[in-house]
Amino acid sequence: MGGINPYQEQVETPLPDKSYSVTFMPMGKKVSVDPAALPLSREGRPGSILDIADGHGIEIDHACGGVCACSTCHVIVREGFESIPEASESEEDMLDEAPGVELTSRLACQAVPSGAADVVVEIPGWNRNHARESH
Repeated sequence: MGGINPYQEQVETPLPDKSYSVTFMPMGKKVSVDPAALPLSREGRPGSILDIADGHGIEIDHACGGVCACSTCHVIVREGFESIPEASESEEDMLDEAPGVELTSRLACQAVPSGAADVVVEIPGWNRNHARESH
């Protein structure tokens, strides 16, 4: 059910049609995104920043499971913001609850880059989980 909340109006988000990269800050990890390989995980909308992060082992907290029902996956898009479609009203409502919101803030579970530009995303310090459970 990743990325879809049945209690919210659904917005159609097209997947990209060309390759691009996403750099996750502050770790500086750059990953290449192949549109043919999307989705990479079951978290967030297919092709979302959360889907890409999860598919590459980059942890972004997402307490609701990536269905736009909380603000824990709040990220700040530092470059390539114009390549991400506008936030839905539901996403904007959730962002109202997030700390440290900036003009280029988005929920990683909902933001699906179009591939028109490379993207640089900052994961805020309060959102980085420094503890890991052993398997």
